[in-house]
Amino acid sequence: VFLYMCAPDICHKLILGYVGGVQDGACTPAGLINKYEVNGLQAWIITHMLWFANANYFHWFSPTILFDHWIPLLWCANILGYTVATLAMMKAYFFPSNANDCKFTGNFFYDYMMGIEFNPRIGAWFDFKLFFNGRPGIVAWTIINLSFAAKQQELYGQVTNSMILVNVLQASYVLDFFWNEAWYLKTIDICHDHFGWYLGWGDCVWLPYLYTLQGLYLVYNPVQLSTPSAIGILLLGLIGYYIFRMTNHQKDLFRRTDGNCKIWGKKPKYIECSYLSNDGKKHHSKLMISGFWGMARHFNYTGDLMGSLSYCLACGFGHLLPYFYIIYMLILLVHRCIRDEHRCSSKYGKDWKHYTDAVPYRLIPGVF
Repeated sequence: VFLYMCAPDICHKLILGYVGGVQDGACTPAGLINKYEVNGLQAWIITHMLWFANANYFHWFSPTILFDHWIPLLWCANILGYTVATLAMMKAYFFPSNANDCKFTGNFFYDYMMGIEFNPRIGAWFDFKLFFNGRPGIVAWTIINLSFAAKQQELYGQVTNSMILVNVLQASYVLDFFWNEAWYLKTIDICHDHFGWYLGWGDCVWLPYLYTLQGLYLVYNPVQLSTPSAIGILLLGLIGYYIFRMTNHQKDLFRRTDGNCKIWGKKPKYIECSYLSNDGKKHHSKLMISGFWGMARHFNYTGDLMGSLSYCLACGFGHLLPYFYIIYMLILLVHRCIRDEHRCSSKYGKDWKHYTDAVPYRLIPGVF
């Protein structure tokens, strides 16, 4: 909380190409554009510098502390998750940040789970959605993995190449998130989801405890991969990351330039769309059908799934447990595909049909 609220970003002044500091979010359904302090990369760097300084010099606590207190921390994370979700619901009823961005369905359990307020805030800068999506769970992700690696070293006298792979591949994903945090402000989590138990508990419990499952498994079941296997898994993860990042980059470039750019050396093709906003005004939009976006409508998810699979493969085939992650991600992203396309179909009407005719596959060209 201190690094989020009290440490304005300086990384964007020191690191060429990084976008940080105060940034605008997307326009909410009520027409409000919130401002955000994008300082996640800075928070991640400071947190990890402190962890490494403690592990190697100060020894204030054991680097295996998270593994050693894994179950008590699970209880604490659950208490925090349910507390945050409950506070968010009470806030929506009694002092919403913007009443026009609240959605009451009349179903208490649905409202508690999926959220009522779109962007609950305390003061001008503490944004529930960005903080819980982008600070405690995801910063802890790599710290937890490091704690698992330290425990493996303590127990067996070495860190296996599978544990190193999991740490490197997942750290790449986390660093990508923070490097592109300003872009994240325009994604589905921030732009469309309301804040309730689904995000509050999910960010506090589900993310740090499920996404680190491979590292936890490898503490109890160390796997030393053959060199060809390790290289193959690394390549799968890196190729998946490249597809994930470049697909998102193409979309971002297309949006920022309004299509006046080059994708794979050519001017991108697109479908012209129109839609009506809540106030009845007609707007125009463009849906790109070039580059990766011409191969599948959600090819960024395909890259994400390739990366997720690489984490699981690093654990070998001794147990199904590490593969729960790829099963979960497959269900999550397919559901997101369907949810996103239902919303787009309602929004764009016949123009969406033209788009799906031009790009017929969702995730895997020629298959699905």
